[in-house]
Amino acid sequence: MRTVTSLPRQITVDEHVWIPMSDGIRLAAKLWRPIAADDRPVPGVLEYIPYRKRDLTAVRDSIHHPYMAAHGYACVRVDLRGTGESEGVLADEYLEQEHRDAEDVLAWMREQPWCDGRLGMMGISWGAFNSLQVAARRPPGLRAIVISSFTDDRYSDDMHYMGGALLSDNIAESATMFAYSTLPPDPALVGDRWREMWFERLENCSLWAANWLEHQRRDEYWRRASVCENYADVRVPVLASSGWADGYSNAVARLLAHLDVPRKGLIGPWSHRYPHLGEPGPAIGYLQEVVRWWDRWLRDIDNGVMDGPMLYTWMQDSVPPSTAYEQRPGRWVGEPSWPSPHLRPVEYPLARHRIGNPGEDVPAADLGLESPLSVGQFAGKWASYSAPPDLPYDQREEDGGSLVFDTGELTERCEILGAPILTLEVSADKPVAMIAARLSDVDPDGRATRVTYGLLNLTHRDGHDDPRPVEPGARYRVTVQLNAVAQAFPAGHRIRLSVSSSYWPLAWPPPEPARLIVHTGGSSLRLPIRPIAESDEIPPQPFGPPEGSEPMPTTQITPGEQRWTVSRDLIDYHSALNIVKDAGLLRFDEHDLQVDRRVREHYRWQADDFCSATAETAWSMTFSRGDWLTRTETRTHVTCTPTDFVVHAQLDGFEGEQRTYSRNWKRRIPRDHV
Repeated sequence: MRTVTSLPRQITVDEHVWIPMSDGIRLAAKLWRPIAADDRPVPGVLEYIPYRKRDLTAVRDSIHHPYMAAHGYACVRVDLRGTGESEGVLADEYLEQEHRDAEDVLAWMREQPWCDGRLGMMGISWGAFNSLQVAARRPPGLRAIVISSFTDDRYSDDMHYMGGALLSDNIAESATMFAYSTLPPDPALVGDRWREMWFERLENCSLWAANWLEHQRRDEYWRRASVCENYADVRVPVLASSGWADGYSNAVARLLAHLDVPRKGLIGPWSHRYPHLGEPGPAIGYLQEVVRWWDRWLRDIDNGVMDGPMLYTWMQDSVPPSTAYEQRPGRWVGEPSWPSPHLRPVEYPLARHRIGNPGEDVPAADLGLESPLSVGQFAGKWASYSAPPDLPYDQREEDGGSLVFDTGELTERCEILGAPILTLEVSADKPVAMIAARLSDVDPDGRATRVTYGLLNLTHRDGHDDPRPVEPGARYRVTVQLNAVAQAFPAGHRIRLSVSSSYWPLAWPPPEPARLIVHTGGSSLRLPIRPIAESDEIPPQPFGPPEGSEPMPTTQITPGEQRWTVSRDLIDYHSALNIVKDAGLLRFDEHDLQVDRRVREHYRWQADDFCSATAETAWSMTFSRGDWLTRTETRTHVTCTPTDFVVHAQLDGFEGEQRTYSRNWKRRIPRDHV
């Protein structure tokens, strides 16, 4: 990223501002604005998240908020209630209280002398979620939003469940918020009340893993704040982006298809990061595009921001399998609308262990499948964060426990853009069973790079509201939608479809192994083909280079550590996936705060005992300055029986080396067709 030192306006920064809520609680904010805004008010932009403006997102915030402020916007970065220096307690995500607080913040911004009353919201992940959700509530003054890495469907397309199957990220991310919601505020900003505020959080914190496990079907808990329930609620222009390596690769296209407002979509090769910080690269000049968006919709400048394609996306070229990439080769392509008139869905029948040609009359065959529990240990994370390396590795070992269907060697390059759809005629011998479908690019040497995948819990075959047991032996016709992707398959390569009956630890396994029968006569794979001859009519490089303000100064005192280890004991058949994410000890030079953050995820199982699956995530977070030293340790441990999930959790707070708070939980939650 290029640091821009010559910006159009001088700015001023308010490090700590209290914003009063309607119930008397105060939220903490940091404010960047042009100096001239005190005399000539400017539009305001809100980013509203629980990830601690003082430290954990401070470097990222320092790159884009000063940049936007220098281009004429008052940027307000607010910590959610109960996080950072904000008062109160954070109990769960996207609650009504969170949205009312956002409306209070926006109303406060409109009343400030530096604000002209025109407002935008922006964010990535949580901040994108609530920007879209708050936009659907239509608060006064909100005129546009910019969102990255988000979803409009909290049940079907988030970190919790996919196709009705429980994702392990449901547990890992609940542990993240268990940790973040129990951290202390900084005494340098809140004074002597820091300990009182911290203990209020410790004593009233929520067991996030249990909250999310209690809702295993699409009920009102998930429907609330899912904008897909009524897209017409959103009446402001939307700039939406994501990345193909992210877990949130599907929602951009849905918004383009369903919103009836000015909208633009952008999907690059990136993981769960803003596009100007995108990994794998190439990163782009995203902040320039954001400023143009604000200029058009908050300043009414007719700058042509709506010209060109509705969707820009990175068409990825073939690469060897790897758990991390610095760059993904490819090119930008543009679509005038979505669904795109350029795309041609093509149906390929499934034959015995091969993908047939379109229109081919393939003979019926019954193919049996009962995957070992080890299939999935090279699946990577549901959403790549690029630290540690967390993309899927070579799929050949996974394919050994799967049904595999290959095309012949391609005689010409083939490109797809969108969501592949697998239709299967299938039967199972157990009342709960799952299907994991993977699409891979197989090179002439046989290496298999996973391109995309999808899951279906067969009890959710008719929808997620009312799951029903599988009747053993009954034949069902089901569809599995794989995640959307833009991918090119070169001539000489093969396209592979792999189907397995487990995908642990990416997804929690069923209560017991199930044997599936795939009936090929009525099964097919539909690919969204993008014809090669289609002219993109866009410049080869439609975006400028990534740029931003100079990151705030930090000093790495001790190095971090990143590990991702798969192990297998051939005596007792215990297997494990161990993940270490240790950021080391970091000092924020401007205010001398030191932060040490360590995370360990541990997934294990024994042989093919599906109820031996165990997930554990442990966080340790230390904050210190001078004589002030605190540490919070959290642990979330999830096991199962054939009928229940069992959640153990532990929370400990330390002042210096003395433990001054401790609490334990144990919850048993019935399995609901999962």
